[in-house]
Amino acid sequence: MPTALPVLYSFRRCPYAMRARLALVASGQACELREVALKNKPAEMLAASPKGTVPVLLTEDGTVLEQSLDLMLWALQRSDPQRWLQPATGTLEDMRALIAACDDDFKRQLDRYKYPERHADGGEPARERGAQFLRGLEARLSASAHLAGGHATLADAALMPFVRQFAMVDAAWFDSQPWPRLQAWLAGWTSSALFERAMHKYAPWKSGEAGIDFPPA
Repeated sequence: MPTALPVLYSFRRCPYAMRARLALVASGQACELREVALKNKPAEMLAASPKGTVPVLLTEDGTVLEQSLDLMLWALQRSDPQRWLQPATGTLEDMRALIAACDDDFKRQLDRYKYPERHADGGEPARERGAQFLRGLEARLSASAHLAGGHATLADAALMPFVRQFAMVDAAWFDSQPWPRLQAWLAGWTSSALFERAMHKYAPWKSGEAGIDFPPA
């Protein structure tokens, strides 16, 4: 169904939704935000995307985007003032390959590290497997301030929410690792005005209510 503005179903703490909101803020793409309570998902979201996960974006013409990377690319292809799709080092496909590595094995190890009671190979073994990926990021950041050169890009915004989640499982352990560039990179993102705008807290949306204008001013 066509809409006046794109409608975004999101959940503040979900790293997939977080990366999508970061791209919307960076692009300046206006939308109607509907914050979701995951234990009480709105029927409107499930009608648009039966898989029931966030983010979900319903575009003005009724197209449904239900993968976070697709949503990021959609927003940035409309407007990319910060050149997130123009890496200083490598190509868009190189960035997509790095994101795929994050979303595949690193995310799997993150889940096992965060929820060891759910996985026989969880806890510290999963942390060490995830750390291998983070060491690769530290090596990348030894060559430049960001993951694909001298300015922030799609790769940084797509990976940061997952690195942040990994770091938060045991912040003291993460801070003790010999990853000064990665730690500074993460701190730079989480202290940024862009991150603050993307992470503004809203009450869950209820059917029949107006959504929130997003990005916030």
